[in-house]
Amino acid sequence: MTRAEAVIVDAIRTPSGRGKPDGELSDIHPADLLAGVLIELVTRTGIDPAVVDDVIGGCVTQSGEQAGNITRTAVLSAGFPESVPAVTVDRQCGSSQQAAAFAAQGVLAGAYDVVIACGVESMSRTPMGSNAQGASLGGELLKQRYPAGLVNQGVSAELIADRWGFSRAQLDDYAAESHGRAAWAAANGAFEGELVGVPTPDSGSVVADETIRPGTTAEALAGLRPVFRTDRLAERFPDLDWRITAGNSSPLTDGASAALIMSADAARRLGLKPRARFHSFAVAGSDPLLMLTGILPATRKLLDRSGVALDEIDAYEVNEAFAPVPLLWRQEFGADPSKLNPRGGAIALGHPLGASGTRLLATLLNEVEARGGRYGLQTMCEGGGTANATLIEVLR
Repeated sequence: MTRAEAVIVDAIRTPSGRGKPDGELSDIHPADLLAGVLIELVTRTGIDPAVVDDVIGGCVTQSGEQAGNITRTAVLSAGFPESVPAVTVDRQCGSSQQAAAFAAQGVLAGAYDVVIACGVESMSRTPMGSNAQGASLGGELLKQRYPAGLVNQGVSAELIADRWGFSRAQLDDYAAESHGRAAWAAANGAFEGELVGVPTPDSGSVVADETIRPGTTAEALAGLRPVFRTDRLAERFPDLDWRITAGNSSPLTDGASAALIMSADAARRLGLKPRARFHSFAVAGSDPLLMLTGILPATRKLLDRSGVALDEIDAYEVNEAFAPVPLLWRQEFGADPSKLNPRGGAIALGHPLGASGTRLLATLLNEVEARGGRYGLQTMCEGGGTANATLIEVLR
């Protein structure tokens, strides 16, 4: 038997919307936000939604308007036949990257012919952590294993910056460069192939990312105060030089994204031309205190499995939850800075949690195609100490 191939036909995203009070996407229900990219995906590709075997969506804060399997709600809102099923997964920030991996793996296993991977997060309408209000994350057994307690991701970023010696100036320089790259990409039409406009209740339309700040400088960012220091944490980490700010972190963002994935045979049968194929996948766990470091073992596992060397890869998307994360990855692998988040990253483009995985996939696919390259690598740190890594191969 010949090995099946899972291919990507198209990948799209909404613009990144600033959070309340001034973000244009904050007035849109998250199910409608996701439905919009599902509608656009079938419109662009001409596929009959009735042939979709499943829709796998990522969403992190599954409460309030994002509760009750929001992917299924979005599928129905998009007008898909009731026969099309849907499921929502949570691997924290990597939720829709995991959705894409599950979709592709289902194709490779023969369980799916045609599947959509997608994600959504309205951080304005369903605030991060609102699904855990008043809850204890873990019981006595977790406390026994980690008696000092775990920390939030911002503190984890602080610990990484401290351990690997990234100065405040390095973090701010990187953040300013992210905005500069994203501003250049937007001004030169680099995002046009992936962006889809979002109608707003006032009959307008959001067609561009709201989170990019052209002209951002490291000098301006240097004036911002650290945001994760508290008296209690300062007592726990007395030697920590707090340096993570709103400027060198990803902003609160609203958005959705989606990718059409299928077997190569299904693409031929439907008369569709695949743009890329999934080459390899990896997922790894890491120290939950330094939870953002999982990108290192996940990438190593991916490279070992794929047999592809890092310098053979044409572009890398490493999610910029916080500036120390891509800096750590770049340093550990000796990666080419020009290939790392070349169109800017989440510091500039936003990080709508559940939507970020397929957003990165769309941006990576377009970047590798624009370079005339072959391989693209995507990796994402995730809350609780896990990470995903994916290697795609562009088809000509």
